[in-house]
Amino acid sequence: MHIPDGFLAPPVWATLDAVALPAVALAARRAQRGLEDARIPLLGVMGAFVFAAQMINFPVGVGTSGHLVGGALLACTLGPASATVVMAAILAIQALVLQDGGILALGANLLNMAVIGVLAGYLPYRLWGAGRLRKFAIFAGGALSVLASAVLALAELLLSGVRMAPSVLGLSLAVFLVSALLEGAITLAVLQALEAMRPGFVRRPAGGASLALGAVAVAAVLLSAVGVLFASTAPDGIERVLGVAVADASWLRKAGTGLVGLAVLFVMCTVFERFAAKRSA
Repeated sequence: MHIPDGFLAPPVWATLDAVALPAVALAARRAQRGLEDARIPLLGVMGAFVFAAQMINFPVGVGTSGHLVGGALLACTLGPASATVVMAAILAIQALVLQDGGILALGANLLNMAVIGVLAGYLPYRLWGAGRLRKFAIFAGGALSVLASAVLALAELLLSGVRMAPSVLGLSLAVFLVSALLEGAITLAVLQALEAMRPGFVRRPAGGASLALGAVAVAAVLLSAVGVLFASTAPDGIERVLGVAVADASWLRKAGTGLVGLAVLFVMCTVFERFAAKRSA
């Protein structure tokens, strides 16, 4: 899903950078409103979980892999504004530390996954999350977030002059559809597990969720340190379309890099939340 450098035309990536950065800044400003000290660990833990889960690629067919994006998951637990900030931090660390996604293309990836993807994932939950369609809304949010991000990424590549045969484009959309359905199922399963441990966690994530937060934190560490053993080595959808080779690395290097990124992300989210809480007070 991450677009690497060298594929977007300068007018495209420059425009997307100019749009994405103010959008993330606006989300950060909105996220400062209504923050409480009890929520301080929540951004870091949820961000760490999504960061770790994104490292685990699973095969989705035809030599292609996918991974959890987490936009809807973050939006349902943190709200769309805070979810955008956390997702932006995840994408920035991946681009700057892990070389996953380009530096010049960071604005495009931010817009696709941290802004539009999060808002698309939150929309069904915002509309139907309080009624009998709640489970469907969570599932639909997860699927919609991936589809929206994927369609934007493909459109940006086409605007940049990247040639795709109709068969390749159709195959890519089919792969993204499978990834979207898996995203919806995983999002629903994770949120149901959290609420089983702490009823009301998703609807009111502000406080009293120590058991759920602990479980998520442990899962994040396990995914980073152990889950990479089971990760698919096949390229993801965007990499498959562009023909980008996936560098092979040892389990120790992957786990170490993942844990370092996990720690950096948690600190960044916690520092932001404390600063924002003080500003609100």
